[in-house]
Amino acid sequence: MPPPIKKILYATDLSPNSTHALSYALKLARDNQARITVLHVIEEVSRGNAALVDAYLKEGERQKFFEKSKAFVTEQLQSRFRALCEQEYPEDPDCLDRFLGIEVCSGYPAEVILEKAKALDSDLIVMGPHGKGFISQTFLGSMAKRVLRRTRRPVFIVPLPKEAPTA
Repeated sequence: MPPPIKKILYATDLSPNSTHALSYALKLARDNQARITVLHVIEEVSRGNAALVDAYLKEGERQKFFEKSKAFVTEQLQSRFRALCEQEYPEDPDCLDRFLGIEVCSGYPAEVILEKAKALDSDLIVMGPHGKGFISQTFLGSMAKRVLRRTRRPVFIVPLPKEAPTA
């Protein structure tokens, strides 16, 4: 018998596929009386590129830019949650309570997803593959593969439906 699902880590890259995966995460949370933590990782700039960016920015501006990006992403995700709850579960006033919080971090996405899943003691990771076009049909998606290879937790990967736009 599989262990109960009480904590879900939903990893998003804000693509159309990740929105589709969010509806699955919410359905799983509702069916299992679970709670969802949302994670978005802003990919870290390589050291060489970071030095180049810092050469053109005043001290501390890169951090300010990250904080602005973090606030924007958080706002975007909150509006997606509200819209999803209103569209799919209008009769459920507690729908938004399924979301424990939003974490926006910088780093290498697969690494951060794995670290957060462990730190939060998540029972399940939900994500969509990040591939586009021909690549997504041929390969699973490099980020999803990296997470799958290195975790012992269940991972639910939600493919983009055929009728959905890929932009």
